[in-house]
Amino acid sequence: MSMIRTVFLGTPAFAEAHLQSLIDDEHYDVVGVISQPDRPSGRHMRLTASPVKQLAESHGIPVMTPETVKDQRVLQSIAYWKAELAVVVAYGQILPKAFLDLFPRMVVNVHGSLLPRWRGAAPIQRALMAGDEISGVSLQVMFEKLDAGPVIGERKFELKGHDALTAHDKMMELGRELLEVDLMDYVRGNLAAQPQNESLVTYAPKIEKSEGQIHWNLSAMEIFNRLQGLKLGPGSFTHRLGKKLKIHRVEVVSATGKPGTVIEMEDEYVVIATGDGGLRVLEIQPESKPKMSVSAYLKGHPIEVGEVWGE
Repeated sequence: MSMIRTVFLGTPAFAEAHLQSLIDDEHYDVVGVISQPDRPSGRHMRLTASPVKQLAESHGIPVMTPETVKDQRVLQSIAYWKAELAVVVAYGQILPKAFLDLFPRMVVNVHGSLLPRWRGAAPIQRALMAGDEISGVSLQVMFEKLDAGPVIGERKFELKGHDALTAHDKMMELGRELLEVDLMDYVRGNLAAQPQNESLVTYAPKIEKSEGQIHWNLSAMEIFNRLQGLKLGPGSFTHRLGKKLKIHRVEVVSATGKPGTVIEMEDEYVVIATGDGGLRVLEIQPESKPKMSVSAYLKGHPIEVGEVWGE
């Protein structure tokens, strides 16, 4: 089989790892890459290319960074690459039918959930926030409808012990495996894509910054799950003495008390009551300060049992 002329669409580091897999694979000839435009980044907000664009340029692969792929001139430019296949991983835009029609073989997408659960922009975060026990990665044929195409293959793993950062890395590893094994099996006709069960669909909308605020009236386990899911951003926070306080690491414990109240304090932690149970807080980040242990925080910020957080 001759090398398959392939276009890759992606933006963040998650997508960069998948692009590297295609570059390394002798079955694919990556003739072009499409990524999001350069964005301001870092403390000095310098205009910075996406990880995917940087990798493509380091390999001499042509890169396009259009504001939208719906533009007719952009579609014409993509057509000049004469690609048979497109692979999409965390690109960041809805792709129109006119784009999908450019590729004689198909357009496939690596998605960070076990479809049809968690279609949408934030599947990793939503799975953790919901307390899912199992998650995974799906390889699907792309349709015009969001994340609704038939599934070529999937890889599962247990979410227990993971937060959004470690789950992200695990999914990156499994997604690369799907491209290296299942995609080629499908191209060769050894795998059949399976339609999704529409009765099982759930959605994973984009995470809003406001979702990071801790509501202490929720159960300790619900707050813990949300904290784990939001570690990719924006993180979880509360307020103490009128100032924002990010919460980084906690443990669920048995406790009773008014939600948000400090009910126990030791040198290395404080326990905050919730709507059901308590959270032992171990790592925090005061406003405009780096992350630190509670023991370090206590040296300059005394905490009293009975004070209420979140007010």
